[in-house]
Amino acid sequence: MISTADILNANILIVDDQQANVLLLQQMLQEEGYTNISSTTDPFAVCAMHRKGQYDLILLDLQMPGKDGFQVMEELGKIEAQGYLPVLVITAQPNHKLRALAAGARDFISKPFDMLEAKTRIRNMLEVRLLYRQLEHYNQVLESMALHDTLTGLPNRRLLLDRLSLSIAHARRNKSSAALLYLNLNGLDQISETPGHDTGDTLLGMVAARLQAAVRQEDTVARINGDEFMISLWELSHANGLNELVSRILHSVSQPYRINGSDALLTPSVGVSLYPAHGEEAETLMQCAKNALHEAMRNGKNDSRIASRSGLLATMTG
Repeated sequence: MISTADILNANILIVDDQQANVLLLQQMLQEEGYTNISSTTDPFAVCAMHRKGQYDLILLDLQMPGKDGFQVMEELGKIEAQGYLPVLVITAQPNHKLRALAAGARDFISKPFDMLEAKTRIRNMLEVRLLYRQLEHYNQVLESMALHDTLTGLPNRRLLLDRLSLSIAHARRNKSSAALLYLNLNGLDQISETPGHDTGDTLLGMVAARLQAAVRQEDTVARINGDEFMISLWELSHANGLNELVSRILHSVSQPYRINGSDALLTPSVGVSLYPAHGEEAETLMQCAKNALHEAMRNGKNDSRIASRSGLLATMTG
C-alpha cells in the first residue's frame, strides 16, 4: 500500500516559464507537506533533469516560448523505457486538454488554478504513479524468483535451459563446442540430518560460491534441486581446458567447509556432456550429462565421467 508519507516524499518537478506560477505551485505543495520539490523555467532542461532525478510527477506548463509542453512530452516519451509519462499538464486552453492526454499526459490542471482541485489531482496522480512503480518492483521480484533458486540465488533449471540453448546456438554459429556439467554432492543428506537443515542450507550456499569462483564469467552455474547443480560452459577451445576445469571444481568442492567451529566434508560427482558430440539440443545434453553423473556416482565419490552418444562412458583425466 502507498502511505501518506510515501506521497509527501515523492519527487516532484515544476516546469513553467513564468516564475510567479512556479512560486505559487511551490508554496501550495509545501503547505500540503510535500518535501522533494524541484523547478525550472527552462523547457529545454526538463529531459536532462528527469534523467537525473527520475521524477514521480512533472507539473508541466503547455505554453512556453522556444519549446512548448507538447514537444517536451514527446522528448520525455523517448527516455521513459516503460512508456509511462508522469506528467500532469497545466493549461489555460480548454482545447489543449484532450490533445495533452492523447500525447501521454496523465491528467491536467486548469489555469487559473483552483487550489483544491489542483491538490486533489496531484495527490491522486502521485498515488497511481507510486502504485505503478510498486507493481513494477513486485513484477521484477516475481520474475527473478521464477528464474533463480531462492536459497542460493543461482539460476534455476528454467534459466539454465535458456542459457544452455544460447550457448549451443553460439557454438553452432561459430563451429565450436560447448559443455554441460551435472554435479551431485555426496554427504549433504547426512550433514543436514545431524546438525539440522540450517547447516545444509549454509553448505549449499558455500558450494554455490565455490562453483561460481571456479568457472569463467561467461559460464552459468545453476542449482537444479536439492544437492544437484549444473554448469553450462559457454565455449571450449580444447579438451585440456575442460579437464582442468572439472578437476578444479572437484578439488574446490571437496575441500573442508568450516561451519559452527567444525569441518564438514562433501564429495562431488560430475557428469559431462559435450556439444555437438553428445547432442545438438539442450534437453539431450542434459540427459546425457545426467546419465554420466549416475555412472560417476556408481564408480565412487569425487569422480567424473564424460558421456558419449553410443552410451559408453569414459573417465576424465587431467
